[in-house]
Amino acid sequence: MKKYFFLLVFLSFVLSNTHAQDKIGFEFDYAQFAYNSDSNFVEFYYSFSQSTLKPVNEKINALMHIVIKDSAGTKDFVNREFRLNQPFVSDSSGASRSLVGIINFVLPKGIYKCSITGKDINLPNNEKTIVELIKINPYISKAFSISNLQLASNIIQESANKNSIFYKNSFEVTPIPMSVFGENQPILFYYYELYGLAGVKQDNVLKLNTFVYNSKNKRVYSKSKIISHKLDTQVQVGSLPVNKFANDTYTLIITLVDSAGNYGCTSSKKFFVYNPSIIEKEETSKEVGNALTSEFGAMSDEELDDIYAKTKYLVGSQDAKKYDKLSTVEAKREFLYKFWKDRDYDPSTPENEAFKEYLQKIETANQKYGSMQKLGWKSDRGRIFLIYGEPSEVERFPNQGDQKPYEIWHYNDLQGGTICVFADLSGFSDYTMIHSTIRGELRDDNYERRLNAM
Repeated sequence: MKKYFFLLVFLSFVLSNTHAQDKIGFEFDYAQFAYNSDSNFVEFYYSFSQSTLKPVNEKINALMHIVIKDSAGTKDFVNREFRLNQPFVSDSSGASRSLVGIINFVLPKGIYKCSITGKDINLPNNEKTIVELIKINPYISKAFSISNLQLASNIIQESANKNSIFYKNSFEVTPIPMSVFGENQPILFYYYELYGLAGVKQDNVLKLNTFVYNSKNKRVYSKSKIISHKLDTQVQVGSLPVNKFANDTYTLIITLVDSAGNYGCTSSKKFFVYNPSIIEKEETSKEVGNALTSEFGAMSDEELDDIYAKTKYLVGSQDAKKYDKLSTVEAKREFLYKFWKDRDYDPSTPENEAFKEYLQKIETANQKYGSMQKLGWKSDRGRIFLIYGEPSEVERFPNQGDQKPYEIWHYNDLQGGTICVFADLSGFSDYTMIHSTIRGELRDDNYERRLNAM
């Protein structure tokens, strides 16, 4: 397999009305797939908006510079420039066209800082740099696993165009680095791979779930199927109509569960929908009767507030404001019923599996992360566990000289690989989070100074 290859194609795509003299319309995305037990195969997808490039002699000329360093920034694994030259399309369709391409690299296990710059050669100051931290954790060395999800503007099954740079495993998968769908791209296509399936016991059932949640953590799509695990590796593709989705940020989530083996894995990807003609409707509750017959029906006001406090880690800011304004038991009961109903893995059963599993996680958090000062679910470790699940790996560092005890949690499949660092700063086993690379969490790259503080 080549370490990298390069080509360009023209694609029609929704873009803002930006002139060539404005900021360059350069976008980048990536996805990891299995290569061997030491490395992953990483596909880098990029696009240049033709409307933001200055044509000279009826041609547009762009440059892309890729630098991949180790996380310490001391060693270059990749440092290459690519020049892109294409005829300028001057008709009305040209304003909405993009130069889309792919470059592939094989990267060994580790954490990398990737800097990708797109530049208009004919307008040198018109450039954009995107920086990403990418963690490579080989899929082949794990139990069964799911690759990253690749979003696409189109997927052709059993494609005859085997010379296409987008061809793989009998599919022609055209990437969409902007990850924007809706009015001009009404179908979201996606591609991913499953690994290590042959290791599942023969009689066990593997269930593959597809979910989509909006920014309010409301499930707007779900689909499940049972898959065979006779083959060790499988390719999965899918499509999702988003023409009725309101303007919002969404998350596509794929889970693979072996219930009998008490194991599961997940992979997720954010995307954006722009549908100006769709107006989101505020839902009014018509399920008071169902709420009364649910597990929330017999709860008192104090019990409902306790459940909400434990649920709050999962509640979006808008929903949190709604609950804070509720003053009656009936309204609180209805809120919690609807919240957990939207997250029920299998609505066909009378039991809400998602709520039951969450309560079990609360108990686990209390047992594993509690201290003299607080219950486990109220601790920083408990909160991270409840939101993101069990870490892929935990490194524990007990007292070493004057250094305080601390733990490093690794989430290998979250946002390309992330960590959380917890330290026992008080000496009473109440571990406080002092650093994380998860987006939106506390980040302090100099956290080690706190470990050595007296």
